Amino acid sequence: MLDRGLEPDFSPSAERELERITRAPTRGILTPRDLRDLLWASIDNDDSRDLDQLSFAEALGDGSVKIRVAVADVDALVKEGSAIDGHARHNTTSVYTPAEIFPMLPEKLSTDLTSLGQGEERMAVVVEMVIDPEGSTNQSEIYSALVLNHAKLAYRSVGDWLAGDGEMPDRVAVVDGLAGNLRLQDSVAQNLRRSRLDRGALDLETIEARPVFEADEIRDLHAEHKNRATELIEDFMIAANGVTARYLTARKFPSLRRVVRTPKRWERIVDLAAGHGTKLPSDPDSKALQQFLAQRRAADPLRFPDLSLSVVKLMGPGEYAVEFPGEPAIGHFGLAVKDYNHSTAPNRRFPDLITQRLLKAALSQTPIPYGRDELLELARRCTEKADDATKVERLVGKSAAAMLLEPRLGDRFDAIVTGASPKGTWVRLLHPPVEGRVVSGFDGMDVGDRVHVELFHTDVERGFIDFVVA
Repeated sequence: MLDRGLEPDFSPSAERELERITRAPTRGILTPRDLRDLLWASIDNDDSRDLDQLSFAEALGDGSVKIRVAVADVDALVKEGSAIDGHARHNTTSVYTPAEIFPMLPEKLSTDLTSLGQGEERMAVVVEMVIDPEGSTNQSEIYSALVLNHAKLAYRSVGDWLAGDGEMPDRVAVVDGLAGNLRLQDSVAQNLRRSRLDRGALDLETIEARPVFEADEIRDLHAEHKNRATELIEDFMIAANGVTARYLTARKFPSLRRVVRTPKRWERIVDLAAGHGTKLPSDPDSKALQQFLAQRRAADPLRFPDLSLSVVKLMGPGEYAVEFPGEPAIGHFGLAVKDYNHSTAPNRRFPDLITQRLLKAALSQTPIPYGRDELLELARRCTEKADDATKVERLVGKSAAAMLLEPRLGDRFDAIVTGASPKGTWVRLLHPPVEGRVVSGFDGMDVGDRVHVELFHTDVERGFIDFVVA
């Protein structure tokens, strides 16, 4: 953390501020609606305690569905210019590693007083959207509300149940009406997804590896895959983020956008598609790329995550950018949208807290809380620190992976090339899903190539995993 300019601990002044915060507020600068009786529920990782959003669906008579997404009102307790806000502004994100979590906000807030925990009455900013059967947003509204989480649910169990591969989660069974509401939410999410894909949004699937420990000893790396529940939340968050961005634009407010520009190595993506018998246009085209991805998912679902990883690496990283009123939008190539910001995770990401403050100022018709130059500098810093946090997470993850592989020196593995540049060539094993550097025999290799490698060296402390071409 320190090597990357990230603060692992909160300052004494932040700790003193925290001592003075004793309860969650029930009122703020906006008069809240009382929506505690709605069947709100959260869906997140099994072990998540920093719950940022809840969702609820209401069927309308014309076939449309009103979706409400409640986002934790973090700004109600974390005031701009406070010491706690200063720590969040410095790190800009929570850092999640296998060894330890370094929260952006103190746990007393992020996992309690500003978290939408089960059974807790909390202030929230609600994004309300009317979605038609074709997956288009016809009406929207944003307001403050008092909400109550009736069920803390987990991606894996809810996803298996929605797909018909598992039992109904216990909490769903005991909350009357929740099962039907979740199925309605799932149906709307699928419509939203189809609509986005029709517009050229990329349906990618990459594998995230989570270490499995027994006491202090790592035993395996578990590959996390998308399921119906993760897609449901992803689709609702994308829709809510779009509504938020458009709301700020309509009121002549600036907004902090999450953008992915034109892919950096489109020509290599074209080469990958050609290797599978598909010709892509010479100029970047998200709709053509999505059609190719859909064909490959159907033809070879087992290897599709490897292809997705190659495309993600070749597209290049996302970044934060400020859109000011009257200026052209950059857009997000992978989502095929021009109006996308981050607004739904203010406990975990500082850009979302910035957006919440802008949004509440627009709602209350008060002055914009940030100046132009300040927003530009915050966008730059949020991009830089998000990259630093990712590097910390990857390094600790690589240390865990090196610890797992340490006894297997000399073993051979099937792998896919994930990076190829003058700085080095990198591969990811098919199982376990571990990434490492190729130190010999890499001439002529490029992203997306399949290779057979031998484990040559590991260094747990530095997170080094080295291979040679077998």
